[in-house]
Amino acid sequence: MNYIDTFERVEHKYLMTIQQAEQFYQKIEPYIQPDIYPSYKLYNIYYDAMDYCMISRSIEGPIYKEKLRIRSYGELENNPYIYVEMKKKYNGIVYKRRIQIPTSQMQTIFQNDSQIGKEITYMQKFYDADKKVFIAYDRHAFQAKQEADVRITFDTNIRYRLDHLELNDAYKDISLLNAQQVLVEVKVMHRYPLWLTHVLTEMHIQRTSFSKYGTIYANIIKER
Repeated sequence: MNYIDTFERVEHKYLMTIQQAEQFYQKIEPYIQPDIYPSYKLYNIYYDAMDYCMISRSIEGPIYKEKLRIRSYGELENNPYIYVEMKKKYNGIVYKRRIQIPTSQMQTIFQNDSQIGKEITYMQKFYDADKKVFIAYDRHAFQAKQEADVRITFDTNIRYRLDHLELNDAYKDISLLNAQQVLVEVKVMHRYPLWLTHVLTEMHIQRTSFSKYGTIYANIIKER
């Protein structure tokens, strides 16, 4: 399976109602096409220090922030690979580096000898990071027909749990958003195409700084 192990791009989020998301999709439909993997479930486990310093710093809005997670596209039992990712954001640009690990090697995810694997291991050891929260959602993904660097995703059924931190749906989850909300994300390496700017302006849709892990930490974990 081919995959990209490094990303450098801008990622902007828009929190919409179902009705807004449907209208937004209808307006951009002429300019987009389904991604190579158009619909899938994403399962994530976020790692953090004992005092949650990675996410607590992140939600303060610093110029630099970072996260560490493992990810499965679909339930672990049905997936031959997982991905170990470190995600850093500096001055509005997202830098993501990841490695692909066979599911059978889940117990040794921080023992990879590749360059990126060593960087990930260093981050995990620096923070003494451990599993903190499971987050899953259903994603519909599209890419622009003419602009190869533009991807737009629609996330629904965003849910989480603070126990049973495994990459599957075997346990009861808690909804993060209400059923009428959709998180739309625009991922672009350069600038927004004009058609996308026009639609967002026409619909008066504003960007949000919404973070799934950050929201869970600020509203649930921090208040415990």
